[in-house]
Order: sequence, then C-alpha cells, then structure tokens
Amino acid sequence: MATHQQNLPTRSTGNTMEDDDAVPDIDPTNTSGLLQERLQAYKHACRYLEAYIGATEKVQKAHAKEYEKVLKTVSDPLKEGHHFDQSLGGIAGLFENIRSNTQGIANSHLEAEKTIKGSVLPILERLHAEIKNKSKELEKGAVKGSKEVDKARNLTQKHIELLGQHTAAFSSSGGKVDPSTDPYVLQRGVNYRLNKQVLEENNNRHDLIEIQNSFAAFEGHVIQIFQQALQTFLQCVGGQLERQKAMYSDIVSNAQKIPLDFEFKGFVHRNNQLLVDPSAPKRDVSHISFPNQNHPSTQPLIAGTLERKSRAMGGLKGYSTDYYVVTRSGFLHEFKDDDDFRKDPSPELSLYLPDCTIGAVNGEKFNVKGKDASKGKVGGAFAMSHELSFKAHSPADAERWYNVIKEAAGGSATYSHEPASPASPVDSRNVSGQQQPPQYQEKGVTPVQTQGLPQGQGAPSGGQMSAGAQTQQPYNTPVSGGGQSAGIGSTPTSGVERKPGQY
Repeated sequence: MATHQQNLPTRSTGNTMEDDDAVPDIDPTNTSGLLQERLQAYKHACRYLEAYIGATEKVQKAHAKEYEKVLKTVSDPLKEGHHFDQSLGGIAGLFENIRSNTQGIANSHLEAEKTIKGSVLPILERLHAEIKNKSKELEKGAVKGSKEVDKARNLTQKHIELLGQHTAAFSSSGGKVDPSTDPYVLQRGVNYRLNKQVLEENNNRHDLIEIQNSFAAFEGHVIQIFQQALQTFLQCVGGQLERQKAMYSDIVSNAQKIPLDFEFKGFVHRNNQLLVDPSAPKRDVSHISFPNQNHPSTQPLIAGTLERKSRAMGGLKGYSTDYYVVTRSGFLHEFKDDDDFRKDPSPELSLYLPDCTIGAVNGEKFNVKGKDASKGKVGGAFAMSHELSFKAHSPADAERWYNVIKEAAGGSATYSHEPASPASPVDSRNVSGQQQPPQYQEKGVTPVQTQGLPQGQGAPSGGQMSAGAQTQQPYNTPVSGGGQSAGIGSTPTSGVERKPGQY
C-alpha cells in the first residue's frame, strides 16, 4: 500500500511575543498530554476490537440471540472519540459499520471458535501491548522533558523577580547594595538560568517533534494491524453462511479503505494550534527580553580586560589577564571572562571603590588598594587590605580606567540625587580590633620655634641639648630629671618603630 505524504502541524511562532518572553505562557505539557490521550484512544479502540472478536468466539457456541452480546461490545461510543474523524472512512466510521453488520448476524458456527482464539486475538493483544509501550515511552520521554522545562522556567522566573526587587531597591537605597545582590550580577545570573531554560525547551521541543513524526507511522501500523486482524478473522469465519461472510466482508472492506494517514491528517487539522510546528525557528537568548533588562544599574560604567599582577610569591608569576567591570553601585568586579552562559558568572574579586585608595597612573599601570568584598559581610570582616597593581593595554586606556574608577570612588558616577560619597555596603568599620595611634602632647612641654628666628636662636644643637633630651622616651614613660627639654616637640617619637595601635 502506498504511503501517503502527510502535512506536518503548522503553528507559527516566528518572532512573536512568546519568542521574546523569558517565561512563555505556553504549557509544554499540553502537547505531550494531547499525544498521550491519543494513544489512550487507540488503546481503547484496540480493546474494543479485542472485545468484539473475543465475544464473537464465545458466541460461536450460542444461538443467534446470543450474538446480541457481540453487538453490545461495540454499542457504546468510543472513548476519546473526538480524536477520530466522525465522517465515513475513518476509525469511527469503521466501528459504525461493525455495529450495523453485527446486528444482521443471527447465528455463529462452533467450528470457527478455536481458529479465532488462536489466530485473531493474539494479533490484537500484541498490538495492545505495543500501544502501552508507546504510551510508557512518551511518558518517560516527552512528559518528563516537559516537567524539566517547567522546573527551569520557575527558576528563571524566580531569579527575574529577584532582579526586579534589587533594581527597585537600588534607587531607593541610594545605590547601597551587597556584591551578591548587585543588579549587574543578578542580571548575569538571569542570563545563565535563561540559557539553561532555553536548552531544556529546545530539547523538549526536539523530542516532541520526533514523537509527532513517529505518530504518523505508528498510527499507520495500528491501522494495518486492525486490517490484518480483521482479515484473519474473515478467514476464520469463511466456512459460515454466505450471508454472514458477506457481512464480515463488508466490515473488513470498510477497514481496508481507511488510508493510513486519514486519521492523522484530520487530527493535525483539528489540533494544529497545539502541535509543535517543526518549521518554526528555535528560541534564541538574543531575542528574549525580561523586566529591568536595561535598567541603568545593570549597565557598567566601564568594562574590558585588564592585566593584574599576581599577589602569589611576591608577584613572581607576573600579570594575568581577566575581565573587569566598574558598576554604578561603586564596585570593581573581576571575572574570568565576559561569558554569561558557560557558567554562573560570580565575581572572583569585588572592591568597593569608595572604601579604596586609588593610586596615580604611571604609563599603562595604576594601583588600587582595598579589601575584597566578594565573600560577603562575614568573609569581608576578616579580609585583609591589599594593593592591586593593574596594567592596561595602553596609557590612554589606563587613563580612561583611572578616571572612571576615581569618579566611582568619589561618588560622582552615581545619580545626581544620591549622596556624593555613598557609605560602604561592606562593614567599613575597623574590624581588626586595631585603632589608630593616639596623638599625645606631654604636659609641660612647649614646642620650640625653629623658623623665623635669627641664626643661633633656633632649636638647640645636639651638643646643647639637655641630658634628658638626648634620649627620647616612649609614650606614657615618665621623663626623669631634665627629660622634658624645650627641644622636644608636641608629638614626641618613641625611639622604637612600632606598628599602629601597638604603642
């Protein structure tokens, strides 16, 4: 029998709004659920035929009135009957023909009982098992993939909502945000999850298209088995009366006339809005938009690659190239690269510029001294201050980076209604427990004027100092005898170099 070329489902998606929505409203389970229901319809149709022929086998032993039981097996409408074309020439028309012909069969023959039991019913039982296996395959494949799509969409929606919360809070809080909730970082997180979602959607779409394409061949196989079973059934009852033979021949003839793609064409025509169009283009992240995608806080002040001198082994490893971004939140973020899709883009290093010291430009190089705030408040509390050496591609590039970093550190890069010097979102208090060295002025000591006096009236020379002034005492150490000399200033030195806070 020649195979009829079928039309694939047509549902135009193109560059419509659903292609631009991060989380489309289309439920992917609708397609898989529809195909699952269609398999159920064929399974029940197969069961109807099994019941019909099985009842025929039993009725072969009985009289004509018992043959009414055979009619009852197909008297009810087909379950999920809306899947079949109700016009003549399809599955529904086949069962209608069976009902009308069965009504005219008054007697049966016992000779055909064993033949029917051993030849016809096993064909339909095997078909029934094939339909069940097809249903399980669909459930494990497309239905499971649709659930993964729903899961990925929920994660994307959750992260988009998180971005919306923190972009809204960006203006109200004066740009004070944590590194982990920086709208720039959150947007890159949305891109990462959106990319995973699109991959799941495209994989599920590919699976559904393959299943749809296989359905046409499978349904043709099911109808062929129906035809084969009924043809065998005709041979079994061939010894019966010519009238009965004519009735069954009419049933088989009606089944043989069903084109293999007749039902599927009607199915596609009735459900073309739910089936996937294989000719539609795949979703592309570049065509997708989401709320706050172009919010000012997500746009960097400057971004690009810089070389940074390694802090390991005293900088012997030289410079390494990374991707750096200065955000409107006042952060200098370091990333391995600018790829949002390969992995979740988390900063390797984050410096809050208002808390940093910016060194001058020296050719292609400039320095920034501050604490790494990428580990959050808890990790930042124990972070040490480091001086980082950067190297740009050219002196002009270094000057451009320096100017942007300097403006961000001074607060001029933020909005005009925000404070000029925003407070650090990182705990900028002195968390190490050290305090600045106290400034003491010893009682009874008067600073010596060394400028504007005639020569010889200035500070006493080394040979003219008192004995107590030649050896300076540390802070809070009593000076004996003439230790308080007029040659000691208002802020005496300790004579021993110590670190701040250890006096």
